[in-house]
Amino acid sequence: MKLEPKFKLLFIIIAFASLSINAQEVVKNFASNSYEIDTLNELKKEFGTNKIIPTLYETQILIALSYFPELKNTIIEFKLKKTNTPLSSRPNFFGLLQSSKKRKYIITISELTNSRLEPILLKNLNFNAQIGVLGHELSHVSDYMTKSFSKMCNLLLIEIFSKNQVDKLESRTDHICINHGLGYQLLDWSKSVRKNLNIDNWRGADNFKYMTKKERYLNPETIIQILKINPLYHQDENFTNKMI
Repeated sequence: MKLEPKFKLLFIIIAFASLSINAQEVVKNFASNSYEIDTLNELKKEFGTNKIIPTLYETQILIALSYFPELKNTIIEFKLKKTNTPLSSRPNFFGLLQSSKKRKYIITISELTNSRLEPILLKNLNFNAQIGVLGHELSHVSDYMTKSFSKMCNLLLIEIFSKNQVDKLESRTDHICINHGLGYQLLDWSKSVRKNLNIDNWRGADNFKYMTKKERYLNPETIIQILKINPLYHQDENFTNKMI
C-alpha cells in the first residue's frame, strides 16, 4: 500500500504530537526473559494503579501500559474468560453515565474460542505480538477517554449498523497504537494473525468467514509504510535494517 502525500503529512503531524506523551522509547522486540522482578515492580508501581491484571499476562500488560501514560490513573480491569473474540475493550455499562475519566474500562482476553480462531488467542501469540495486540486494546481505551456519553453511544450505533465505519475505527485505533510507540509490536501481531490463520486480510472474529479485500486492521505492508514516515521510528541510523 502506497500512502498518498496528504496522508503522509497527516501521519507526520500526528506522530510529532505524540512525542510528548510517550513514556517509553521505541523497542523493536521485547523478550519475555528481559524483565527482572525489580523492573516489573517499578512498572507496577507506576502504571498498575487502578488496574486489575491477571498474573498470567502481568508482564505484557505492564509493558503495554507503560506506553500509555495518559491511562496511569484510569480504572481498567483485564478479564480472562471464554469468548469468541480473542480480545475486546469496552467501558463498564454504568460507567457510560460518568465522565470519561471516572469510567471503568474492561479489556476481555479470551481463554477459549472456536477452533478456527484458537491460533490467535493471546496465549498462542509470541511475547512481542502479545504486547502489540494489548497496545491496540489500550488504544481503544485511550480513544474512549476522549469521548462523551453521546459520542460513545454513537460508537455503539456504528458497531451495530456500519461495517465500513468500524473498518475506519479499527484502522484509526491501529494508528493510535503506532503513535504511542508500539508499532513494531503491532506489526508482529499483524503478521502473526495472517500467518496463523492463513489469510491476507483480518476483519475481526465476527467477519472471519467472509473473504474480503477490505483492510480493517492494518496489514503488515501498511504498517511498514507508516513506520517509514513516522518520526518516532527514526531515532537511530539503523532504522532501515530494523524493518527487515
